Amino acid sequence: MHGQAFEVGDLAVYPTEGVARVEAIESRELGGTQATFYVLRVLDNNMIVKVPITKVEKVGLRGLVEAEDIETVYEILQTRELSVDQTTWNRRQREYTEKIRTGSIFEVAEVMRDLCLLRTGKDLSFGERKMLDKAQGLLVKELSLATETEVTEIQAEFDAIFEGASLESIA
Repeated sequence: MHGQAFEVGDLAVYPTEGVARVEAIESRELGGTQATFYVLRVLDNNMIVKVPITKVEKVGLRGLVEAEDIETVYEILQTRELSVDQTTWNRRQREYTEKIRTGSIFEVAEVMRDLCLLRTGKDLSFGERKMLDKAQGLLVKELSLATETEVTEIQAEFDAIFEGASLESIA
């Protein structure tokens, strides 16, 4: 068995889309070989995604963040260092997109932190705001489900972390 094993009803994180519920495990013949898939329903938009069990690691499908890793997420958010230097938006966008695609909650937290800190020094562009909304949405939803806390409470914690933060305080 490759990667993490899930059962019907389990919650899993599908990179770029967020938390999904395993609706079914199906087998079908593809190209003359039998393949088994997780059938996932993304909670935020009801999109159905099928992930071959043998591709779980490659796709980045994983379980919800473990309790012992939640503190690390908050430490990343509270760090006042940008993980990228003051490069062009196009380069940062590629880096941020790649971080979100990894499915790592830590990478997503870095994207959110960097954009929240950049926001204190300048108005974010449309693309930056969209990327921030994506990263923040992914984090809020997963942490809410992992800690059984209301989304609004997690959002308030995030707001408190970045309240008063400025680029000057990280230089």
